[in-house]
Amino acid sequence: MSSASSGTGASTVIDNIATLVTNDPSLGDGSRLGLVRDAAVVIEGDRVVWTGDSRKAPATDNRVDAGGRAVIPGFVDSHSHLVFAGDRTEEFNARMSGRAYSAGGIRTTVAATRAADDAELEANLTRHLAEALRQGTTTFETKSGYGLTVADESRALRIAARHTDEVTYLGAHIVSPDYAGDPAAYVELVTGEMLDACAPHARWIDVFCEKGAFDGDQARAILTAGKARGLHPRIHANQLSHGPGVQLAVELDAASADHCTHLTDADVDALANGATVATLLPGAEFSTRAQWPDARRLLDAGVTVALSTDCNPGSSYTSSVPFCIALAVRDMGMTPDEAVWSATAGGAAALRRTDVGRLAPGARADLAVLDAPSHVHLAYRPGVPLVTQVWRRGVREV
Repeated sequence: MSSASSGTGASTVIDNIATLVTNDPSLGDGSRLGLVRDAAVVIEGDRVVWTGDSRKAPATDNRVDAGGRAVIPGFVDSHSHLVFAGDRTEEFNARMSGRAYSAGGIRTTVAATRAADDAELEANLTRHLAEALRQGTTTFETKSGYGLTVADESRALRIAARHTDEVTYLGAHIVSPDYAGDPAAYVELVTGEMLDACAPHARWIDVFCEKGAFDGDQARAILTAGKARGLHPRIHANQLSHGPGVQLAVELDAASADHCTHLTDADVDALANGATVATLLPGAEFSTRAQWPDARRLLDAGVTVALSTDCNPGSSYTSSVPFCIALAVRDMGMTPDEAVWSATAGGAAALRRTDVGRLAPGARADLAVLDAPSHVHLAYRPGVPLVTQVWRRGVREV
């Protein structure tokens, strides 16, 4: 396979594509994936400028032969926790031997993260980002939440912001161990001095609304304070038990309610009738042996579903979106087409982005070439490293 990079002003065609996923129903076969057979993509600078039948592709400065492989949009991983130090191998090992997961394990990572210097945290972040990129992830969101002090939360966001625009303030991950006896005082800190220090470095605000973390009233106060500072809400909702998180997400127009494992019919109806995306994180259920989210129930109700890794050292230590696609198809009732859409266009919707997650004229030229003739192979061949090329902003990076 030949290769080329599209520099500023230069044009490149990637042709001889067996199956192209555009996520534009106006293209190709008219399906939600907008599948084009025997396809080509033309890139100028950092944008897609043309997609269609390979035989009709316009002349370009450079050519890349996809060799009869499939091309998909780069994955949009809309939920991760990548600014941390240490790992929780012992906790995972114990849990796989029968101990149930609880929010308390986060404290272990908090201690390690506080003890790490900036260089260590950034090196760990970039290592995981390179790992994700090799597997086709071209856009990612990541959160703070392992510092839980004003200084540590703000430095986590500063570090993250050097690598992505999708930065989330999660001072409300759990009640800081320093405030274990006074959760109200910690909420005051999160919505006051800590928010003041963190807001300039973030786009989003998040809260873990769960028993053992923050209740509905606390979560509302935190998200409302963030909105007043220009941060848009997202929320960890209904992961470990039924709770108010999903309803709160819809009420506050959160971009995404994440986990959505334990839902009532009213929760599903609220998501179906609102703009909030349900982000499913099967790596967490895999790593904790918890109940799988019912993606089929959500999809059949008309809910917009995203699929993400939840990469974190405690409950979902995977950066592999292809792995999560395979889990979603095998254990959550999704079709291969639905899972690929949710990991690309769905993730973009969860970040309220229209420039990524699709391969149509005007979109950012972020794509992955699979060593397979169809995107279905991502679920069909689980665990196989099928991503053979990754292009981001019109430049081949893998």
